[in-house]
Amino acid sequence: LSMDLFNRFRKPILIAVGILIFLMFLNPIVLIPAGHRGVLLNLGAVSDRILSEGLNFRVPIMQSIVRVDVRIQKHEVIASAASRDLQEISTVIALNYHVNPEQVNRIYQQIGEDYSERIIEPAVQETVKAVTARYTAVDLITNRHVVTDEIEKTLRERLEPYYITVDQVSTKDFDFSEKFKAAIEAKQEAEQLALKAQRDLERIRTEAEQQIATARAEAESYRLKTTALNPLLRDMEWIKK
Repeated sequence: LSMDLFNRFRKPILIAVGILIFLMFLNPIVLIPAGHRGVLLNLGAVSDRILSEGLNFRVPIMQSIVRVDVRIQKHEVIASAASRDLQEISTVIALNYHVNPEQVNRIYQQIGEDYSERIIEPAVQETVKAVTARYTAVDLITNRHVVTDEIEKTLRERLEPYYITVDQVSTKDFDFSEKFKAAIEAKQEAEQLALKAQRDLERIRTEAEQQIATARAEAESYRLKTTALNPLLRDMEWIKK
């Protein structure tokens, strides 16, 4: 009986299985992973609809999906610039950023998926050049946190129009030319020698003052002793006479 039933519905079953396999091949269900958004393309044209995390449906063949990462990402750029006193500078800028989840379709449409190379790296290079040109090389060393804050502020303003949000910027130590490093070391050595000479001078002055104070004390002690002995000497002279 079961075989007769199967033979009777064999054709509809095969048709249903074929349709299911065909639908699976067309992949109408799209999974957007956590921390991503989906840019919906209608025959290649960017749609205003943005797919959120989880399961989403699309029209096979007509619609395609581009997944965009909206989590915080890190990008390091080696930047070269010059200080206000024309010293060559090299530093590594570590930039933490994320793209605006509500504008991923605009980012894909206007910039593409390689926005880090096309937008972020040039912005970092230009920002470092503009900021470091306001400080001398010594200022960059002594006020690195101030320079970093200014770079972060400027980068945030530059990247905001491209729907990229700057979360944090950090700079590694500024690297200078060997000639400048040698000059800094020579200056530090000279300052240390001058400080040592000043300390020696203060030590000598202190010792001299101590010696003077000792001599004065001894002289005063001698004077007091002499004053005390004078009456006794007069009495002895009177006795002799």
